[in-house]
Amino acid sequence: MSANTVSSWVEQNQRYLAAALERVRLALLGQAARASGAPAPALPPLPELELEPPPALVTLCQRFGLSAFERDLLVLCAGVELDGTLAAACAEAHGDPARPFPTFSLALAALPEAHWDAITPTGALRHWRLIELGPSTTLTRSPLRASEQVVHYLVGVHALDERLLRLVEPVAPPEALLPSHQAQAEQVVKWWTAAKGGPVPVVQLTGEGRDSKQALAAAACARLGLSLHALDAQRLPTTPADLDVVLGLWERDATLHMSALLLDCEALEAADGEQQRAAASLMARLRGALLVASREPQPLRGRPSVTLDVQRPQTDEQQTLWQQALGPLASQLNGQFARLVAQFNLDANTIRVAASEARQQATPTADMGRVVWEACRVQARTRLNDLAQRIVPAAGWDDLVLPEAQRATLHQIAAQVRQRARVYDDWGFATRGTRGLGMSALFAGASGTGKTTAAEVLAHELHLDLYRIDLSAVVSKYIGETEKNLRRVFDAAEESGAILLFDEADALFGKRSEVKDSHDRYANIEVSYLLQRMEGYRGLA
Repeated sequence: MSANTVSSWVEQNQRYLAAALERVRLALLGQAARASGAPAPALPPLPELELEPPPALVTLCQRFGLSAFERDLLVLCAGVELDGTLAAACAEAHGDPARPFPTFSLALAALPEAHWDAITPTGALRHWRLIELGPSTTLTRSPLRASEQVVHYLVGVHALDERLLRLVEPVAPPEALLPSHQAQAEQVVKWWTAAKGGPVPVVQLTGEGRDSKQALAAAACARLGLSLHALDAQRLPTTPADLDVVLGLWERDATLHMSALLLDCEALEAADGEQQRAAASLMARLRGALLVASREPQPLRGRPSVTLDVQRPQTDEQQTLWQQALGPLASQLNGQFARLVAQFNLDANTIRVAASEARQQATPTADMGRVVWEACRVQARTRLNDLAQRIVPAAGWDDLVLPEAQRATLHQIAAQVRQRARVYDDWGFATRGTRGLGMSALFAGASGTGKTTAAEVLAHELHLDLYRIDLSAVVSKYIGETEKNLRRVFDAAEESGAILLFDEADALFGKRSEVKDSHDRYANIEVSYLLQRMEGYRGLA
């Protein structure tokens, strides 16, 4: 809407709200008059405005299904905050100056079309937390106040409850969506549109592209006229009472502001059992538009769900993103995009951030290829820093004392890593299979013979990060935990194609032995899983 249209809507919304406040004020005066034996004034109907969108009060009543009595009661509670004369009118209607607040007993006596269902816990006003009850010995004499969010909404200000603001973050729709993700966003729109007023299915966004999932979800919600907020599942309260509060507040505010929730379960498998149970409870109980972002589909109870596998941008899409993000500077890379994309598997947002950093560092004499490469290294190392030890390579070829055969082998390794974009993409070998596109090298020898130094030399030569895998943080005595830890390491390394150094690897790599008991069986599983991940890793291990 234009500024003039917004101003006109605000003015007419205020007029409509003022008429609603005047209506309940007259109802209170009528109650006071009846108590003294005088005739009560007639209540005027609310004005009919041809306003688009409708006044906030009309929209609120439609979304929560409020009756005329519930509407007037809500206006009465909100009016005490907005109009100082209503508090005095409440005290006069009560016949008690010490009670300048609305109560259920006052509403039942003063407002037309009163019905007892409106004050039950299952009634819309209390179920949706539109009004709050103060302390009292009886239900009907409890002080009533409108929720702060309802008061803001009625005057045209949209704001989430401050308790939710500590947990959720708004997700803005992307300026543009990648072609491979656009079709998936349209599929979400079709699924939710087909619900036709019924329960919408939970959309599970699985795969590795975390930022891609957010962009896809935000684009789909924008198409449906919904805003999107993201909630990290690890921040959920674990006590049932606190979780109930979060659930109730979100359902109210989501209905009020037409918002969808993206529950981020990416790191949930590393959380404790209570955190996982809290997330499962939220997914099962929450009603409304819900998307779940995780690597693998989450088990759901009681709600229909659909799954979309969302991956990072494809190779050609990444090259296009780089060219767009770098602008005129892209011409200085002289066709280096293929090698850049072959090494760094970044999502759209990370590419834009890295390109922005590269533009800031650009100078007339700078090697833009090197500048962009270093920007990618910085952006891609964030996740790995928490899982492994980064070694800053300081050794060069002159520092490495080896026989000529071993030195030649190291040069061949560096050449193969450097030229893999040509072999896999230009020559088309990558189309024949997705496994075995990386390299695995075994450095064997006694302590002090230069194994770690050789890894440093390769990292220095290839301008790549080198990470030493801390076996104490990977190997676990609990069944399945070692595999989970390894998966997190390899998943984080996929973005940067960093060189992974499994130092003192005898603890992990071993010959699969004959199974004599359960310990042998699970030890073999760990070795098999590690070999599978190394085969699928794009970089050098």
